[in-house]
Amino acid sequence: MTPLVPSRKRKPLWPALFPAVPAALSLCLFLHSCLAQTPAQAPLPAVPAATPIDALGASLFQQSGATGMVLVLVHGHQVVLRGYGETAPGSHQPPARDSVFRLCSLTKIFTTDVLTRLVLDQTVRLDDPLQRFAPPGIVVPARDAPILLGELATHTAALPRELREAPAGTPHFTFPDRRTRWSWLPNQRLLSTPGTAALYSNIGFDLLSDALAAATHTQYAALLATRTLRPLHMDHTTFFPTPAQCSHLLLGAFDQGPCTSTEQTAGSSGLYSTASDMAIWLQYLLGSNTPAIAAQPSAAQATYLQPAQLLRQKGLDHAGEPTGIGLGWIDLLPPGDPSYLVEKTGGGAGFHTYIALNHATQTAVFLAATDGRVDTHLNLFNAANKLLLAVAGLPPLPEPAAQPLRRPAGAHTTPRSRTRVAALHARVAIRRRAHPHHPA
Repeated sequence: MTPLVPSRKRKPLWPALFPAVPAALSLCLFLHSCLAQTPAQAPLPAVPAATPIDALGASLFQQSGATGMVLVLVHGHQVVLRGYGETAPGSHQPPARDSVFRLCSLTKIFTTDVLTRLVLDQTVRLDDPLQRFAPPGIVVPARDAPILLGELATHTAALPRELREAPAGTPHFTFPDRRTRWSWLPNQRLLSTPGTAALYSNIGFDLLSDALAAATHTQYAALLATRTLRPLHMDHTTFFPTPAQCSHLLLGAFDQGPCTSTEQTAGSSGLYSTASDMAIWLQYLLGSNTPAIAAQPSAAQATYLQPAQLLRQKGLDHAGEPTGIGLGWIDLLPPGDPSYLVEKTGGGAGFHTYIALNHATQTAVFLAATDGRVDTHLNLFNAANKLLLAVAGLPPLPEPAAQPLRRPAGAHTTPRSRTRVAALHARVAIRRRAHPHHPA
């Protein structure tokens, strides 16, 4: 089988940038034969009687203060779908299987699913520069090195979170469009050298989806449908809700504007979906060995970066302290810990959304909750982690440690910080050798 990444024309970049990835994993990431396989899973017992899902879900909903909440839980071959509260204030109707919600930033893990598939068939590489897929005449900014596709997918491309605030009255997840972001990009000064810091970026994922569309000469929404949604029969997951679907959109306590097409932010946040489709998605992510649902290629959820390799990270810790960074995914706890989770958070337009996976027990949870009138200050993501681990019969994640005092500006560096800076300079040097003609 032909390796996906190593090229005779230039030195492979991605493994060199992330030396902490074990050699066996690196091989797994870039060989078709490894990507196509999933490990055999042992059969699981039923959900423990001491932790009934309904009681856990109802308790979480009551604590959340949400108007309505959808819970999807997969535990081995058991699939549970539950609706709590109301579809809209005063409706007195609980969310149902066909209730529609916004996935918000969970859209990003659909984008990286497409990215993984295009790497698998050698259409793109993780170390392809974004410049290769830019519109004619557009120069992508750089800072010591170019932005790579893999850096867009790991929030390490040194781009800001947003382009700017959307104009007043703009419907949610419809700004910026492709023309606006590519006109904005050449005038930006990157926040750091790409690959050296993780800064959560929505605009980065929209640029990534533009790049994938350019690489395949296909509209991105059609590309996602062809590569991911249709093969999985996720017929109700879309950027283009029909009037009938919009009539089933869950509503929170506050007016969030119209239900409309969100193709403009297809890479970062625009997807709508239903509980039925998310049950399929969770089984796909877990590789549940369901005959009708394939398993996701393992590289899509692999760990590509350790936080200690970076100078800093911002915006990746909403569900807990990150221990690894993947293609849109965040790791919680080391992989060898029984309670190790892979997760993705989302929120906006009156929704909070979340997915977390524990592969050791084949357990996964999805939540979508609409805003209520009272903020209970519950961290819904942490609460969902506790629910998942209780169902799996595992201990909860440790409480976050107290944050140390920040070192004052100008204070002397410690030996550890000097080591990290030296490692940073080494990575920059590798990148410069790999791209000798790119301006510093």
